[in-house]
Parts: sequence; C-alpha cells; structure tokens
Amino acid sequence: TAIVGALIALSIIALVLSLLKIEDVTLPPTVKYGMVFDAGSSHTSLFVYEWDSDKENNTGVVSQTLSCDVQGQGISSYASDPPKAGDSLRECLDKALKVIPAAEQRDVPAYLGATAGMRLLREQNSSATDQVLAEVTKTMREYPMAFKGAQILTGEEEGTYGWITINYLLESFTKYSPKAHTWVRPAVANIFGALDLGGASTQISFMPEGSLVNWNEASQFTLYGYSYNIYTHSYLCYGQNEMLKRLAKELIAVRGDLGVDHPCYPKGYNETVSLSSFRTSPCTNRSDPRLALGDRTVTLEGRGNASGCLAAVKKLFNFSACGQSQDCTFDGIYQPPVSGQFIAFSAFYYNFKFLNLTEGQSLATVRETIKLFCTRSWEDLSSSYPEENPERLPKYCANANYILTLLLDAYKFNETNWNNIFFQMKAGSADVGWTLGYMLNLTNMIPAEAPAQVKGHVPSLWAAAVAFIILTLALGLAALLL
Repeated sequence: TAIVGALIALSIIALVLSLLKIEDVTLPPTVKYGMVFDAGSSHTSLFVYEWDSDKENNTGVVSQTLSCDVQGQGISSYASDPPKAGDSLRECLDKALKVIPAAEQRDVPAYLGATAGMRLLREQNSSATDQVLAEVTKTMREYPMAFKGAQILTGEEEGTYGWITINYLLESFTKYSPKAHTWVRPAVANIFGALDLGGASTQISFMPEGSLVNWNEASQFTLYGYSYNIYTHSYLCYGQNEMLKRLAKELIAVRGDLGVDHPCYPKGYNETVSLSSFRTSPCTNRSDPRLALGDRTVTLEGRGNASGCLAAVKKLFNFSACGQSQDCTFDGIYQPPVSGQFIAFSAFYYNFKFLNLTEGQSLATVRETIKLFCTRSWEDLSSSYPEENPERLPKYCANANYILTLLLDAYKFNETNWNNIFFQMKAGSADVGWTLGYMLNLTNMIPAEAPAQVKGHVPSLWAAAVAFIILTLALGLAALLL
C-alpha cells in the first residue's frame, strides 16, 4: 500500500510539472486575412486586413495591411457598360495577392459592399444594378479567395458599421487591463459617435443620453457582453456631389437664363452644365416647372460671395418641416440631441484638411477661415494650389458651407460642443470607414459574450496530461482493491 501511495504522489507531482510546462509553451500565431471593397458613389477602394488567429475574438488586434484606390469612378457609373465595373477591380485585386501569402489566399474572406451610388442606381434602373453586381461578382470569383458576395448596404448599415469600426479601433468596447489581468469595459463616455459624408449620402450614428422616442431610427446589438442602442440615420441625396448638383439646379431654376451667378464658385471661374445632366440622378431628375425642357446648356459664373453661398446652401434643407421641435434635423426627420464625442471622416475630413481646419479651433475661427477662402478669386486659387484637382478646387467653398450647415443647423452642434468633433481619417492602425465594421460583423469576430481569459495548449502536452490523470486514477483504484 505504501508503494502504491508513493506512486500516486509521484504521478500527481509529474502532472503538476507537466501543466506548468504547458503554460510556458506557445505556438507561433497564424495570421489570417480579410478584404473588403468599398464601392462608393464616386470611387471604389479596397482594404486588406490581417490579425492573429489566436486573438480574433479580442479587440484592437486587426491591422490594415493594404488600401488601394480603384482607378475611375464608382461602379454605379458603369451602368451602361457593366463588364467595365468588374474589370476596374483587377488592379487592386492583383495588389492584394502580392501582400497575402499564396498558402493563405484561398481562405481569405472577400466582400464587396456598395453604398449610396448603387442605392440611387437601384431606384433608377434595377436591371442595370443587378448586371453591375453580377459583373463584379464574376471578376472576384476569378481570383483565389473565398468570395462571400457583393451586396448593397442600406444607409443605416453604412452608418452602424462606421460606428463599430471607430469604437473597435479606439478600444471603446473592451480593453485588456494588464494590471487586472482581464478584459474590462471602458467607461460609456469613451464611446464615440460617427459622422460620415460621402458623394451621395451622409450618415450620423451615436449613443443618445436618454432613451429613443422613435425606435425606427435605432440599431440594437450586443458586443462583448454589453447591449448598445444607437441612433443612426442616413440621408440619401445629401452627399456632397449630389448636393452640388441640387445646388446648381436650384440656382438655374431661379434665374432660368443662359448665364447664372453661382455664389459659391470663385470669381473668374465658369462652368457649363447641360440641363439633361440633372436627369441622370434620382436626386435631381424630378421635373421642375421653372426649368425649360430640352437639352440646352447653362453657364454657371462664379461670384465668390461667401454669405450668398451659405444662404443658397441652406435653401437645400427643409428646416421648416420640423416646426418648433428640437428633436428634429430637417425634412421632419427625428434625431435626439447629439451627445458625446464624434469622429467626422470621409469628405468631412478631406474638406477641412484642405482648408487647414483642425481640432481645437473655435467655431468663430472656422467660420472666418471659410469666409476668407470663399472670397478668393479663381486666379488666386489656381496659382496657390497648382497640384489640386482643377475640378475639385472651385467646390471647396460650397462643400465647407454645406458641412457647417449640416453640423450646426441640422445636427445642432453649437459653440459648446463643437470641439467634441474630431476630423480624422485614421484611428489606431486603420482607415476609418464602414468596411472594417462590416468585415468584423460578417466574420463574427466581435462576439456577443464578454471576452474570457482562455489559454491555448499544445495538443501533445494535453495528451500527456490526460495520460497522467488516467494513471493516477488507475493506481488509486488498485490501492482501494488492495
């Protein structure tokens, strides 16, 4: 019996030592990849992400390996020649294959998400929309990757995924605490709102302080063990490109002659537009009795009138539809009061970066900077910014006044909370946008449950540990029999 007891003790000691050895053994992590095409209204971009497979349900572990801008306009511009939509993706797909190891390529989940440009095309020509999506699908299936499909996001999905991307990258949902040796939830005050401005639509998403009155504008989900109710709304036809078209149409409709003053364009700059161009978008194709029929052209003549530009931009919003309600933006759309800090990205960021507007500047300084820019002549601007796209340069005045109107008059930011808006295009290691949040959602990389501390062990060592346990049990049973 004494011998058996000694054997049992030795077995237990060996088991403990083996488990201690297990803790010290780690396998090199396997790197996984994912890719998402952002098929926007004005252009398409590809983003390739990577992460360690043993950390894929943690946070802040995804890094951006590649971003590639597709040449040409958005895929919706190929409605009359859908095969070109697929061909336009090839250059970026080839670049992606150069950064992803050949052995990993067939397991890479690949997605294409189309946004407001394709939403507008679907309203106008659903068959052309299907053909464009079929062609991009055909092209992506020619490449060695696990293509998961091409789809058109709703505006609310676009806003929600942008909100997820920002807070994931900034570790607002959960963060590892070395001191506590566990995952903790940061204060709710660390949750950021998202402001996105594209070519055809704009989105706002944030956590309101109180409960939502109108649940039609809410998105509800559980991330890392906590529930979130966010307000999110997308405004189709209020992206900056569609805004400029609507502004031009309104100015022409008021004057109706061959030469029309454009207060937002710099003095000395002229642009000729065709009335038929307004019929190419659902945002401007509604008949207007003030506009003559036919396909005549009209010249928009820049006047560099800062106050006139702001007044003209404000007319694009129907603020009167809200009456006296404070929980309303325009067109009768419900929105609770903005709260917390916000990241403003995409065209919000690019316009303010060009104007050298940064965080910390007072609202008065921002207004004065925009006003001074709007009064500069075309000769002055074109000589001062020779490298800037000559089609984009004359439109910064209108874009900046539009951003101010949207943020101040519609969303109701003010002098007090203006500095809660941070204009930036990157957070952590990746570009801000909806694509990362979209991939995280579709690959189930953000679990509903809270992260747990789980250590992985080498299978062979686990087998040894199990053998010791069985031996210990067998010897114990023998001791009982004796």
